[in-house]
Amino acid sequence: MAVPISQMWTVASYVLKQKMMGRKRYPLVLMLEPLFRCNLACAGCGKIQYPTHILKTELTPEECFKAVEECGTPMVSIPGGEPLLHPQMPEIVAGLVARKKYVYMCTNALLLKEKLHLFKPSKYLSFSVHLDGQREHHDFSVCREGGYDIALDGIKAALAAGFRVTTNTTLFDGTDPNSVRAFFDELMDVGVEGMMLSPGYTYDKAPDQKHFLGRARSRRLFRSILSNRKSSWKFNASPMFMEFLMGKKELTCTPWGMPTYNVFGWQKPCYLLQDGYADSFAELMQATEWANYGTESGNPKCANCMVHSGYEASGVNYTFGSMKGFMQTVKATLFSKYEDEQARQLLDEFRSAHRTDSLVQIAPAGEKQEHLQEVAGD
Repeated sequence: MAVPISQMWTVASYVLKQKMMGRKRYPLVLMLEPLFRCNLACAGCGKIQYPTHILKTELTPEECFKAVEECGTPMVSIPGGEPLLHPQMPEIVAGLVARKKYVYMCTNALLLKEKLHLFKPSKYLSFSVHLDGQREHHDFSVCREGGYDIALDGIKAALAAGFRVTTNTTLFDGTDPNSVRAFFDELMDVGVEGMMLSPGYTYDKAPDQKHFLGRARSRRLFRSILSNRKSSWKFNASPMFMEFLMGKKELTCTPWGMPTYNVFGWQKPCYLLQDGYADSFAELMQATEWANYGTESGNPKCANCMVHSGYEASGVNYTFGSMKGFMQTVKATLFSKYEDEQARQLLDEFRSAHRTDSLVQIAPAGEKQEHLQEVAGD
């Protein structure tokens, strides 16, 4: 199983609580960006294009903790930039773990091995290592020869030290599906907990604008990669999001599902777009014109977006929104791992055992809660 049951139940309990309270808009994961500074200059990234004085700016641990408490999500993702460049990152992570938040600290892993001793293994902490494919493809994507080998060395060191490790892969136009499938095998052989996938989003400031995927090409690519997937592959993603990537499921964007807090404040409307900032999470939720965003809105900036930060929360919301959604998720999960007939039998057994309209009763018993060299070198 790619995600521990205790984490799954924490998230499920949280979502069900929001639904019982009648909330239509609620966050699932806080995207906490303590800095934009990075030690890579990836062609598809727009984060490091800020001026030097912005790249040197950092959130304090206190600012991070306040944002987490305002938002109230059970999970916190720490992207960047490169979080390991933040001198107080161990303190930030320790504070979030103490608050029993499930933390995914995103990293390119160039510094992971040398900084590993600053962190403590915990079920609440995962290192989410950014790898964009096999060695040659990854090194080309991040514009750094040898980057793949350094990252893989960091992953192995983290696993040996008892840390949870996942991977985060962004796919662009021209990606070879067979290479990606071989890449999955490599990651499973290494022993990572699960893999997250997403098509690249067209950052306006990204140096390379030619290789971002449109929706039709995204679906073709993900169908070719994920159809007939191996039972050994473990994904750190909602089954409904995976179905969405393949074009088997329609989901509407929930830009509020993964709100972003960074050095400028609460970013409107989401991690990928910058249409202003709010001073508080409450202001973000109340003052943002949510109808202006998402593919359905007609906003050209959202036209081709199928990114994890916009649709993972949509998949989770759909799963726990009704018995139909839950059963479709179960079916998608089973059919991805077994032969069709086995999946049908298991699904029939599940239906017989859980004939109820209450999603709360489905929860497992006993699991309830427990640039840049100049800038990067400073």
